[in-house]
Amino acid sequence: MNDEILVVDDEPDIRSLISLTLEDEGFLTIQAANAQDARSIIASRPPSCVILDIWMRDSDMDGIDILKWVQELYPEVPVLMISGHGNIETAVQALKFGAHDFIEKPFKTERLLLTVKRALQQRRLARENAELRASSGRTSPQRLIGQSSVVKQLQQAIERVAPTASRVLITGTSGSGKELVARLIHEQSERKDGPFIVANCARLNTTQAAMELFGSEGLQSGRRVIGLFEQAHRGTLYFDEICDLPADIQSQLVRTVAEQTFRRVGGNTEVTTDVRIISASSRDLQAAISEHRLREDLYYRLGVISLVVPALSSRREDIGALARYFVSEFAKQLGTSPIKLGEDLLNAMRAYDWPGSVRQLRNVIETLMIIADKSSDEPLSADSLPKEVIAGAGQDVNAVLDQSLSLPLREAREAFEREYMRSQLEKFEGNVSQMAKFVGMERSALHRKLKTLGLQAP
Repeated sequence: MNDEILVVDDEPDIRSLISLTLEDEGFLTIQAANAQDARSIIASRPPSCVILDIWMRDSDMDGIDILKWVQELYPEVPVLMISGHGNIETAVQALKFGAHDFIEKPFKTERLLLTVKRALQQRRLARENAELRASSGRTSPQRLIGQSSVVKQLQQAIERVAPTASRVLITGTSGSGKELVARLIHEQSERKDGPFIVANCARLNTTQAAMELFGSEGLQSGRRVIGLFEQAHRGTLYFDEICDLPADIQSQLVRTVAEQTFRRVGGNTEVTTDVRIISASSRDLQAAISEHRLREDLYYRLGVISLVVPALSSRREDIGALARYFVSEFAKQLGTSPIKLGEDLLNAMRAYDWPGSVRQLRNVIETLMIIADKSSDEPLSADSLPKEVIAGAGQDVNAVLDQSLSLPLREAREAFEREYMRSQLEKFEGNVSQMAKFVGMERSALHRKLKTLGLQAP
């Protein structure tokens, strides 16, 4: 369990009792005996939840004052108020100022745990809703779509990498699905209940990058701003297009990655975070280092494990499955029936090179869903595709033919067989039995043929 709970009470026995109760349930706890210690701990790193006594001796602030302070600076952190002198007036006052709930001493263990779990669940739901709002309108896959050998290899690599704490550097062409891979690593890791925060490096300019990543103190009407590193505490921070990060921020990032500490802009407090970093780039990283777009020392710190996401052109047998997935998702989004994709259209898409990879395919399917005649039950033909796809597909087919004509008969026949079998595998979605009936081969013989051609059936 990754949740960290701050217990603030001037009575050491009460602090200890609450902390031990929570730790028995798998929570991490921090204790503070007064307002000063509580503010210092929260300012250093906001906890997942605060359990706060209303009446505190030897403090410059009482519980209500601390509650107001937390709500102003960290409104996302739930605060539970406790008091041995509680009454309905005190409870109403605490709730009025933003407390999640109120517990009166002496309290039952079950009541305490239930209230804490509800507060944390509400926090998670709020975060998930914010992520859903940010991603609304997108139809990006939530899993790797396809049965090609390269996709299966990538999935196996994700399963091996995810449970570790290692930093990961993902490369691949623009639109190939690097963020999807990063999310899958997060979701299959021990941090899955923590946040997944995206830092879009291309949108960070030199002036704002430091504040966005590390936060600030006293620069905006005296308020503290929480940066992406703190938001990602006990979760994953994903750097999209790491080479676009300003050079001076790359220098700061080297230290932060090494020490897991940083200072907010305008602040003097060393903030400690527990963050797994996953980075991605569509550039040639060695060229980026030579061109001084990426610090070499940062590259070695981020690239403990390297993964490559294949371009769509290297997994053409997955195009049909991806196309049908996007059709289904857009149909749900638009509230219409899915369109049918004709075999000639699918073959044309398989022949096209897809310079924009999966993202470009998604955009083409969205266009087809919008312009298609919903009253017709006929499958869409290849001439429904955008002109650049039709032209590119034709060029690719001609290139294949030209290449085959320059080969000896045996090699040309093998090249044709490979492309033919690849197309049929995709057409029948990896169902070898159905494919064998169509091509007129025994199932065992077809398996041997596929193996000989370097193709893999699911």
